Amino acid sequence: MGRYIGPVCRLCRREGLKLMLKGSRCETAKCAMEKQWRNSPPGMHAWRRRKSGDYGVRLREKQKVKRYYGVLERQFMIYFRMAERGKGNTGEALLGLLERRLDNVVWKLGYAPSHKAARVAVVHGHIYVNGRRVNRPGYLVQKGDRITVKPGERSQKFIRSSLGDGGPTVQPWLQLDAQQLEGVVAALPTREDVQIPVEEQLIIEMCSR
Repeated sequence: MGRYIGPVCRLCRREGLKLMLKGSRCETAKCAMEKQWRNSPPGMHAWRRRKSGDYGVRLREKQKVKRYYGVLERQFMIYFRMAERGKGNTGEALLGLLERRLDNVVWKLGYAPSHKAARVAVVHGHIYVNGRRVNRPGYLVQKGDRITVKPGERSQKFIRSSLGDGGPTVQPWLQLDAQQLEGVVAALPTREDVQIPVEEQLIIEMCSR
């Protein structure tokens, strides 16, 4: 499976906003987006770029979402087809599916400091869903699922180091017991639970062409 292994700060600069690809580092002054001389698009001729047209605007919205959730084109289109076949607003359904990815849930629960670290935790078998090990980052959680940690010293230590003291503040659709290292999907995520500014209708217009 292909994956991006280049500098992730470059992706944030290209999209013009923080994608939180380095976890807590993105909230400090070390973030490239906080430095005035680096918060422009990458490339030596960025200042000469023309204003984006209709296609460019839609492409940027799509790339923003793909990079935030860590999915590539083929997998993104699979989610789009699933959302298209479902009922209701296709854009909201697409974002809801991406929010339900196991690696995203692990990150939102505070089990890992970033999306990338959450993906590694899942692939390496540190995460259990309803008592069974799941090593697929793209696994879609359901309402009522229990997200726990492998009962091993190394796994427990790794997750507790990410949680810190008392655990993080999680979103309303998730519940966390930091002492027992158990998270519960209390409800399916809604449009309001998406934490990045995105106009999903532009993405749907592009993918439907």
